[in-house]
Amino acid sequence: MRIESFLRLSPVFQISVSARRLDGCLTRILRAEEVTFLEALMLAAIFFEKKRGVKPSELAVTLQTTRGNLSHCVSSLEAKGLVRRRIDPEDARAFQLTLLPAGRKRAARVVGILDRMQGQFELRMRTAGIEAMLRQIFILESLSAWMARLAEGTEVKPDLDLDE
Repeated sequence: MRIESFLRLSPVFQISVSARRLDGCLTRILRAEEVTFLEALMLAAIFFEKKRGVKPSELAVTLQTTRGNLSHCVSSLEAKGLVRRRIDPEDARAFQLTLLPAGRKRAARVVGILDRMQGQFELRMRTAGIEAMLRQIFILESLSAWMARLAEGTEVKPDLDLDE
């Protein structure tokens, strides 16, 4: 198709395709643990916190997801018997998430999986390579955000200098 040459050089398209492929790979990697990637990250985050538990709002900010996505994950993890909601002793309007014994075991295995993955990335790409790639992704994201604001009429100049 004529669009193929454009798509090969489109960073937005290539990142979108890569994201879908990575999601599929993560699903396969985590299949034995019966958790999604976001659920795995939630388990790991709770695992590394103090015994007091974690507020879902803190997780949403840290994991850069919506409270709605997080709520679905919490419900799924509760149904699997991995986490428990409990009233926050400091604020009765909020609750905290804690790991149940099965959740602690699953979290430890998930942390191991994520750590081995990161180790392979660092071994094959080196830390400097990962940092350079992430900088490029940030630039692409910033440019896209600027273009979105421009299209909405809320921005008139770029928010970053590509010559830096």
